[in-house]
Amino acid sequence: MATDNNDKTVSVLNGLIETCRDGEKGFTTAAEGADSADLKQLFSSMATQRGTFAHELEVKVTGLGGKPADMGHVAAAAHRGWMNIKAAVSGNDDKAILYECERGEDYAKKAFADALNESLPADIRPIVARQASDVTAAHDKVRDLRDQQNAMSDAAH
Repeated sequence: MATDNNDKTVSVLNGLIETCRDGEKGFTTAAEGADSADLKQLFSSMATQRGTFAHELEVKVTGLGGKPADMGHVAAAAHRGWMNIKAAVSGNDDKAILYECERGEDYAKKAFADALNESLPADIRPIVARQASDVTAAHDKVRDLRDQQNAMSDAAH
């Protein structure tokens, strides 16, 4: 069983696991709905990345004597920004999908920033910091692609 000190770390990591699982699901849905082959590939790789992140964190939670979080709940997913991805995908509008992915990534960035404000064990902090950096890079890539889509649609009008 986790000690009191570990309980807080397990709680923080479980929140990140749920965030990563939601991102994995969101990016998988985005990949299925994207029109562009490049976006399909990008979103698929981001989904895989989030699955890998969740697994890394699950190993740490188990090592602390905790029970890793299951998949995020629908209500929690809404708060993490992925609720509207289905609507965007149903329209097969790459710009709308990029917008919703960026919203999801906004929540992921905040979740990782909040986690890094916690007192994490020395063997866990570098993992969370690396993942936070990768989440920020993914967010910025999605944002830049969305901006490119906006510029192209503005030029077309």
